[in-house]
Amino acid sequence: MDFIKGMLGKMNPQQIVMNMIKNNSNPIIANLISMAQQGNTAGVENFARNYLKENGKDYDSEFSNFMNNFK
Repeated sequence: MDFIKGMLGKMNPQQIVMNMIKNNSNPIIANLISMAQQGNTAGVENFARNYLKENGKDYDSEFSNFMNNFK
Protein backbone atom coordinates (compact mmCIF):
# COMPACT_ATOMS: atom_id res chain seq x y z
CA MET A 1 0.00 0.00 0.00
CA ASP A 2 2.86 2.41 0.74
CA PHE A 3 4.25 1.76 -2.74
CA ILE A 4 0.93 2.71 -4.34
CA LYS A 5 0.63 5.84 -2.22
CA GLY A 6 4.17 6.79 -3.22
CA MET A 7 3.39 6.29 -6.90
CA LEU A 8 0.15 8.25 -6.68
CA GLY A 9 2.03 11.16 -5.17
CA LYS A 10 4.42 11.27 -8.13
CA MET A 11 2.10 10.55 -11.06
CA ASN A 12 -1.37 11.59 -12.04
CA PRO A 13 -3.97 8.87 -12.75
CA GLN A 14 -3.51 9.17 -16.52
CA GLN A 15 0.23 8.55 -16.19
CA ILE A 16 -0.38 5.53 -13.97
CA VAL A 17 -2.83 3.98 -16.44
CA MET A 18 -0.59 4.74 -19.43
CA ASN A 19 2.37 3.09 -17.69
CA MET A 20 0.26 0.01 -16.97
CA ILE A 21 -0.88 -0.16 -20.61
CA LYS A 22 2.62 0.45 -22.00
CA ASN A 23 3.92 -2.52 -20.02
CA ASN A 24 1.53 -4.75 -21.97
CA SER A 25 3.49 -6.87 -24.47
CA ASN A 26 0.59 -7.09 -26.95
CA PRO A 27 1.80 -5.52 -30.25
CA ILE A 28 -1.74 -4.53 -31.24
CA ILE A 29 -2.19 -2.55 -28.02
CA ALA A 30 1.27 -1.03 -28.47
CA ASN A 31 0.30 0.13 -31.97
CA LEU A 32 -2.99 1.55 -30.67
CA ILE A 33 -1.16 3.50 -27.95
CA SER A 34 1.33 4.80 -30.49
CA MET A 35 -1.49 6.04 -32.73
CA ALA A 36 -3.17 7.77 -29.79
CA GLN A 37 0.06 9.45 -28.66
CA GLN A 38 0.71 10.71 -32.18
CA GLY A 39 -2.78 12.17 -32.40
CA ASN A 40 -3.88 9.73 -35.09
CA THR A 41 -7.57 9.88 -34.17
CA ALA A 42 -8.64 8.41 -37.51
CA GLY A 43 -6.45 5.36 -36.89
CA VAL A 44 -7.81 4.90 -33.36
CA GLU A 45 -11.38 5.24 -34.62
CA ASN A 46 -10.71 2.76 -37.43
CA PHE A 47 -9.28 0.31 -34.89
CA ALA A 48 -12.38 0.71 -32.69
CA ARG A 49 -14.74 0.30 -35.64
CA ASN A 50 -13.01 -2.90 -36.76
CA TYR A 51 -12.81 -4.30 -33.23
CA LEU A 52 -16.51 -3.71 -32.59
CA LYS A 53 -17.49 -5.06 -36.02
CA GLU A 54 -15.55 -8.27 -35.30
CA ASN A 55 -17.52 -8.57 -32.07
CA GLY A 56 -20.89 -8.04 -33.76
CA LYS A 57 -21.43 -4.49 -32.52
CA ASP A 58 -22.00 -1.17 -34.25
CA TYR A 59 -19.45 1.57 -33.52
CA ASP A 60 -21.86 4.48 -33.95
CA SER A 61 -24.43 2.93 -31.62
CA GLU A 62 -21.83 1.98 -29.00
CA PHE A 63 -20.19 5.41 -29.15
CA SER A 64 -23.55 7.11 -28.74
CA ASN A 65 -24.31 4.94 -25.70
CA PHE A 66 -20.87 5.77 -24.29
CA MET A 67 -21.37 9.51 -24.75
CA ASN A 68 -24.80 9.33 -23.08
CA ASN A 69 -23.01 8.37 -19.87
CA PHE A 70 -21.64 11.92 -19.69
CA LYS A 71 -24.92 13.80 -20.05
